[in-house]
Amino acid sequence: QVQLVESGGGLVQPGGSLRLSCAASGTVFSIYNMGWYRQDPGKQRELVATITISGNTNYANSVKGRFTISRDNAKNTMYLQMNSLKPEDTAVYYCNIAPPREAYWGQGTQVTVSS
Repeated sequence: QVQLVESGGGLVQPGGSLRLSCAASGTVFSIYNMGWYRQDPGKQRELVATITISGNTNYANSVKGRFTISRDNAKNTMYLQMNSLKPEDTAVYYCNIAPPREAYWGQGTQVTVSS
């Protein structure tokens, strides 16, 4: 049974930073590419960034240059460093494999960017 648990969200002012973590159980990290996704109420869930098993990364245009995705395969943990946050980054952030699998969605972690 694969379980993904997100943490690290919170309230931050525009221009601030947050670091999200995704702790994975099972063997998911050893065999899957991973991704961060986000969803604002009333909107569709969108892809934020992906990272392959070997560490190659890809970003949505809206976060390119501000967010950094990384992974520590030894710790079965993935991270999302978010800098220069904007109000439009406000959303619930989720981790999943890439492409995502419905059964692996967790509770997510809320990120709110507001003054």
